[in-house]
Amino acid sequence: MAKPAKKLVIVTEKVLLKKIVAIIEESGASGYTVVETGGKGSRNVRSTGHPNVSDTTANIKFEVLTPDRIMAQSIASKVAEQFFTDFAGMIYLCDAEVLYGESFCGPEGCGI
Repeated sequence: MAKPAKKLVIVTEKVLLKKIVAIIEESGASGYTVVETGGKGSRNVRSTGHPNVSDTTANIKFEVLTPDRIMAQSIASKVAEQFFTDFAGMIYLCDAEVLYGESFCGPEGCGI
């Protein structure tokens, strides 16, 4: 059986990268994935397909696996409260099952 988890997804402006990483790491999450991304939202189109002079117009997406909803909501609340008044962003939460991943499941594995 896979190990249950929550997948927290944060989409926001790239200028917040280091600050959000600090929040995630301070929360005790075992890791995260971050990718540069683009799309369309309430603040118009942002695309990674065009050359940028600076990182101020790029978006990023974090995916963080947490062992429970409490940790995920704690991270989400801190990010939203600190940054989303002044910066664009969206956060959503999904149920997940970790099939493989020693960093998440530990040396005993995920039980699949």
